[in-house]
Order: sequence, then structure tokens, then C-alpha cells
Amino acid sequence: MPKQVKFCSPLFAFLVMYGFGAYALAQAPTSRVAARIDETQVTTLQGNVHPMARGDFDQGVVTAETPLEHMVLQLEPSAAQQAALDALVEAQHDPHSPLYHQWLTPAEYGSRFGASLQDLSRITGWLTGHGFAVNEIAVNHRQITFSGNAGQVEDTFHTQIHRFVVGGVSHVANTQDPQIPAAMAGVVSGILSLHNFRHVSDIQSRVSLEVRPRYTSGSTHYLFPADWAAIYNLNPLYKAGTNGAGTSVAIVGRSNINLADISAFRAAAGLPARNPTVILVSTNPGLVAGDQDESTLDVEWSGAVAPSATVKFVVGASTSTTDGIDLSAQYVVNHAIATVMSTSYGSCEVEMGSAELSFYNSLWQQAASEGITSFVSSGDAGAAGCYSGSSSSASSAGVNGLCSSPYSTCVGGTEFNEGSNSTVYWAANNGAGSGSALNYIPEEVWNESAAKDGSGLWASGGGASLYFSQPAWQRGVSGIGAANGMRAVPDVAVSASAHDGYIIIENGGYYVISGTSASSPSFAGLMALVDQSKGGVGQGNANPSLYALLNASKNPFHATPSGSNNVPGVSGFTASGAAYNLATGLGSVDGSMLVAEWGSGSSTTNPKIDFVLTPSTTQGTLLPGRTTTFTLSVTESGAAKNKVSLTATAAPGLTGSISPASIAPGTTATVTVTAASTISSGTKNIVITGRDATGTQTSTYTLKVTPLPTLALNAASTSLAVVQGASGTVGLTAVTGGSFTGMIGYSVSGLPAGVSAKWSANPATPPASISTNNETLTLTASATAPASLATVVVTVAGGGVSASRSIVLQVKTALGVVLAVSPQTLAMASLSSATVTVTAAPLGATVLVANAGWSSISITSGLPKGITASWGAPGVTSAGTLFRTLTLTGSASAVAGTSTLSLAGTFTAKTGSVYKSSANLPLTVSLSAAKRLRARPVQNHAKS
Repeated sequence: MPKQVKFCSPLFAFLVMYGFGAYALAQAPTSRVAARIDETQVTTLQGNVHPMARGDFDQGVVTAETPLEHMVLQLEPSAAQQAALDALVEAQHDPHSPLYHQWLTPAEYGSRFGASLQDLSRITGWLTGHGFAVNEIAVNHRQITFSGNAGQVEDTFHTQIHRFVVGGVSHVANTQDPQIPAAMAGVVSGILSLHNFRHVSDIQSRVSLEVRPRYTSGSTHYLFPADWAAIYNLNPLYKAGTNGAGTSVAIVGRSNINLADISAFRAAAGLPARNPTVILVSTNPGLVAGDQDESTLDVEWSGAVAPSATVKFVVGASTSTTDGIDLSAQYVVNHAIATVMSTSYGSCEVEMGSAELSFYNSLWQQAASEGITSFVSSGDAGAAGCYSGSSSSASSAGVNGLCSSPYSTCVGGTEFNEGSNSTVYWAANNGAGSGSALNYIPEEVWNESAAKDGSGLWASGGGASLYFSQPAWQRGVSGIGAANGMRAVPDVAVSASAHDGYIIIENGGYYVISGTSASSPSFAGLMALVDQSKGGVGQGNANPSLYALLNASKNPFHATPSGSNNVPGVSGFTASGAAYNLATGLGSVDGSMLVAEWGSGSSTTNPKIDFVLTPSTTQGTLLPGRTTTFTLSVTESGAAKNKVSLTATAAPGLTGSISPASIAPGTTATVTVTAASTISSGTKNIVITGRDATGTQTSTYTLKVTPLPTLALNAASTSLAVVQGASGTVGLTAVTGGSFTGMIGYSVSGLPAGVSAKWSANPATPPASISTNNETLTLTASATAPASLATVVVTVAGGGVSASRSIVLQVKTALGVVLAVSPQTLAMASLSSATVTVTAAPLGATVLVANAGWSSISITSGLPKGITASWGAPGVTSAGTLFRTLTLTGSASAVAGTSTLSLAGTFTAKTGSVYKSSANLPLTVSLSAAKRLRARPVQNHAKS
């Protein structure tokens, strides 16, 4: 019989091409951080300021010594590493791949998909060089935990830490996106958080009960483990020994618990005695109000559904900058302490910022590569995921960013809908295990909001992600279209309503808890039963298998037939019995059928789709108010060559248009993307959807919206006075911001006659790490510049933007005295006398002392022989000009001729200042007639 030849899939070919062996790529990561880190060349980590860090809440900068502990520097892989990781994780979840379920250890993950050892050394050296203490380099080589203070953060990351008061609660947060040296760009993706705005627990309510509650009480029913097992059909599993034995479930928390409560709960529910393992990430936070409820609920109910599983409770103490939930989740994955984990906290995507979203998507993908299944609650505010359930109304839609990653399984909430005859579903009295539920109870979307005769926004969280495109296993599922090509959440749901709340024991008392906080740990317990049925092997990302079960021979899902997660102010999504809806996902499950069918079924993607969308680029950068374009081509493998219609679905703040709207294979269309002028910075997605007769395909274009470049100009003074013959300066500061880069140049216009300008450094290229540039403008008035008042305009320009400041310039007459003579020339006979008036006129604001202002006056040179000078008494005019009469008197010895008299004087002003001045007086002396006669010689005539 001839040997059968099988062709490997393109995915497997990719793995072989990149050198995957039995497990994964073994090549050491390439170092990408330059040996020399230049602090003057920086890049900004966009989208890392919390929306609540607003000016109207700002109380000012904290002291430089304020401690900031356990900050997390998030590192990112190279493009080649990410492509290889994506391919590996896909292969690990493909039953037809030789890498199926060949899970990595955290160390293997770090050595292949983390930063290189050299890069880690350089980055930690950079941190310690700035005075930080490095607490830990995570084994995944994707996170560095470090501690320091606010002053060090400002010096290192160029952002201040301020105090904010929001709703009466004090917070600290960074005010600007942090900056890092450009040498580390592409390796450092962000700081997990520089604030203490915390993730929110997804608990709706906590109501105290009687000491020993009746689990059926009139029309009110409470859930105990036996009820959950009856409703979701777990009892056949328990009878067969499938109870979680040999498996483990990790619970993420930030408050400790009372172990006595766990023991009491399990005893009351008839469960075997089994206390959880408590793991402290760092310090013990103790019992934290509010969070203790969450921790107790999650530990008790994950162990209630999987009564023989080992529950490992990981407690992360929150710090002034990092949520304990982040530290706890990171610990679980980096230590691979369990095959299943549950997180019942949330923050909406737009509040998390790019660093936090990247952190959780990366962490959940790492978990999937290690065989860990991560469950996260979908939230309790219906379609308004950016609001708390207790809010009275909302104005925008949103989803929980901790569960919108395709690598986590998002768990929503349902509500039992017994109708008018609850006795069909509930017994009048408690039975074995204190249960009273009889069997499966029909469910609808959990909605106890004011939109449905309740209060607040309490309803199952769900909707479409703004950041993650729709994964392959969601495409083509009935009801998924409302997500417009984006990742849809939740994936599954179980009871979350206060209508039939979950009983817990806390601090020795009985309480009823509701909300999707209960749904996630309960489903995590169910997943432990799946793991046990598969020999205790973790299943990794559960989503591909869950959606494939839609095509199983026995569909384990209870599709939700009715209800919606509409809340006051925001229209949500309605369940109608379709396979999927954006309020409860695939619905709840028959637990026994889920375990039995796990791994069966087939991909939900349509194998008949015969075309592929190929964009000319998958990413770009855009400023607010600007437009960019790229092209899109279609290739088709089928013979029909159908035209493909194209539509664009853009994130809020973006608009996308396609021309032409439909194209044949082998041709292209142009996609035009415009960002609104008010759009926030950060990463945005546009999903291009193509449709033809064979089905639908999508392609995602990722756009990085950077803030507009800004340039402002400040002047130390808005006016300047310059005296003739002197200079004055104005200090100027140019402030750059947003995406500004490059050189700035200064100019000045409107200078009056006789005034010139000089700059201290113009043009200038401000260092990228500094947002301010100081410049000095010197204005010089010549000695002959007219006195004037003018407005000059100083302009700074660069990066396509400019800013101006007006400065009022006054050119003043110089202070001093001008000595003058009148007449300006003088002629006199040698035997006569002549007078001239000498004046001392004050200049500018000079005021001379009347009369006494003549400190001295003299003729320093030029007085002819035989001419004497005398001075009259001083006087002063009404204008403040001093005057004296100079009398020149001739004599018989005077001779004819011309000369220039040089006059010099010193003058005292009222301010005490003494000024000097001089003047010249041309003088012509002629001989008097009498003198001419006397001088004629006597002639003697000789007699002949």
C-alpha cells in the first residue's frame, strides 16, 4: 500500500520556516537597545494619562519625596517575535498541529519572546542610574518592577505626579504621557500605571442574611453550591468522580481573607474540607474593605463548583501607582501556578490607556501559551462599561478592557426567568447540600437597571471592543454582526442577578452577593472539571474550543432567548435566541454536556470563503484633523470572481470611506481615514469588512493618533523701554508639546527707525526631552533713534505651527544735559565787549537743580590773548533750562584773529546725578578803529 502523503498547513510551514522544534522557537532574542542611551533624544509613550487626571480635579504636584512603589515597566517583543508567538499560540490550539497543547513554561516564554538579557541589563542599568530600585525582572522578560519617588519619575520620565480629588477620593497620577530615551523605543512599550485609579470589583450588591438562611424564601431564592450544580447539570459529573481533583484554580485578588470563612462555607454546603493556598505577591494588605467581599466570593465559589480542585488565592497589595490586581495577575501567569484563573475586576478600555491594554493582552496571550485558561468578569453596567453599576445614567458605550483581549474568556451575567410557576424549578424546602433548585431554569439577560424596573445601571456588561479586531473563531457566528468586525464580549454567561444571589460566608456571617463577580469564578470552577476530564492538562485559551462547540453533535449552550443590557442613557444589545449576542455571549451551559463535548465540533469560520483582503499597509500615524489613505486589494481563489463589497467600521473619532465601494478580484480600492480634530490620542482601529456570495472577511488597520504639535510663546515682559544709545532685553520662552519635533525659529516685526534686534540663539532645535526653549531678544536703539512708542511682534515658528507675542517698545531720549550757546558764532572788536547766552537744557526726564545746577562752567580752551571772560548770575526758564550770560571783554593787548572757545560744564540733577556737557563757540576778533590809528607809524621826511 503506498504511503499516504499529507501536505502541511501554511501555519505549520510558517513554524518550520522560523525554526520551531517540538515546542517552539528556541532562538535567543535579538538585542535592540543601543549601547549608549542618549537622554537628550526621547520618544513619548502616548495614551498613558488616566482620563480622571484632569485639571478640574488637580490639587497640585506632590512632593518629590513621595514614594512610588512597584511600578511596572512593560516591554514589547520585536515584530518577528510577535509574529512567531501568534503563530505558536494558534498552533498550540489547533488539534491538527503537531504543536497542539505543547505548552511553554514561563522561562521558555521569556527566553524566546521576551527581551534579550543584554537589553534587560541596559534598561535596568538605566533605571538604577536614575536612583530607582529594581524589585524584579519577571521571568517572562516582559516586565521590570521598580520603585522610587515622584522626583525620580519626573527626572526620568519627564512627567510630574499630581494629587487629584475625584468624588471626594484622593488619587495620585501622572499629568503627561511619560517619555523614554529613543534608544529604548520598540523595547519599552509603556509603564503599566503611574496612578492609583483602581480597577473596579464587579459585585452588584452584598446583603446580610439571617444566621442560617432558608435558601428558598417565598419568591426569593438564593444560590448555594448544590443549586448551581442542579441548574447547570454538574451532578452527573460529580457522581462520575469529575470534581476538579488534580486540578488547580488561581484567584486574582488584592485583599486577604479569613480562612475560617472558607471552612465554614464548605462545611455549610456539604463540601469536602479543603482550604485554599494563600500566596502573597509582596506585603500582606490585610482585610481590605470591599475587596474582602470579592476575594471571599471568588475563593468560595470557584471551589464550590470544583469542590476537589486546589484553589490558589494570590494576593497583590496595591501601591501608590500599581493596582494589586495587576501584580496578582502577573504573578499567576509568570509562575504558572494553575491551569485556570479568574479575575473579577474591570476597567473600561478607554480609561486603561495603551500601556495597560497592552499589558493585559500580552499577559493573557502568555497565559494561553502556557496552557492557562483566563476568565474575567464582563462588568455590571450593561453596555456602559465606562460607568459603575451604581451610576444613575450613562452617555457612552464601553467594555471591560481586562476581558476584551481575544486571549481571555469574558463571562457575562444571566438572570433566571421562572415565570409565574417557580415551583417547577424550586423546591419548597432545602434538600441535600442545602440546595433547593430542581433543574435547569430558563434564563434571560441579567438586567436590574433603572431601564428595567431596577436601579442604576446594573446589567450584564457586553459590547464591542474599540481596540481588538474580531478573532477568527468569532467570525460568521450568528448574532455576532453587531460587533462590526471587532472583538465581541462576553463569550459566555451564567447567573449574576440579585434575583437569585450567591450566598457567601464572610467574617462568620451569611451574605448574598450578585454581579458578574460571581459568574467568572464559577465558570472557572467549571473549567477545572474540563481540565480534569482531559487528564489534568490545561486547555489554554478556551475561546476557540467554546465557539467550535456550536458545531458539536450536542450543543452545550443555553442560548439566551430574551432581554437586553440597555441601561439609562445607552442602548445596548438584545438577546433573541441566536447563537450569540453581545449581552450574554454564547449563553450559559449544560456543564455535563460541556465536559463531554469539549474538543469536538469544528471551527466557526466559513471554509467556503474564497477571497482575501490585503491592505497596502496595516498601520499608520495620524494627527487630529488630518487624513490618510491606503489601498486595499482583493485576491480570490475561486472561479466565480465575484465582486466584493467593502465597508469600513472606525473607532470613535475616526471616519473611514472606501472608493469604490466594491471591487473585483485583482483590483484595488482606496480607503480614506479622517481623524476628528477633537479625537483623543492613542491607538485606534479601523476594520474593513469585505463581503461576497461566499461570506465575509475582515482586515484591521491600526492607526496611532498622535496629538497635534503645539507651540506657545511666553514673554517675561510685555513692554520694554530703551534709551537712545543703549540696549534692553526681553526673555522669551517657547513651549512645545504634542507631537512637535524639529527646529524653531524666532523673528520680530514692527521695529521703529534706529532700533536693531539680536538673538541669543536663533534658530534653535530644542532637545526632545525638554518642552521649553529659552531665548533672549536684545533691542538696541542708536544714539540718533527718534524717541517713539511702537508695538513690535515677536513670532516663533516650527513644525508647521507658530505663536506670537506683542511687546510695547518705548525709545526714550537719553538722560543728560545739552550745553548750547546763542548766538552760535560771535564777532567782536578788540577794545569792545560781547555777550553770549549759554544754556544747559536737560534731556529726557532729567530735572536740573535750579541755579545750583551749575556745578561748574568754564572755557577750557580757545580764549584769545587780551580777551577776558566773565559769567553772569545763573537763571532757569519755565522749561527747566538753565542759562548764564558769558561776557567777553577786549583790551589793548587783544590781537585780531579767529579762534574756537571750548566750553565745558558739569550739572547736578535733582536725583543727585551729575552730567557733563560741552559746546564750542567760534570767535572772531577784529581791531578797533582807535587801535588801528594808534598803531600807524610816524613818517620822517628828510630835507633835500
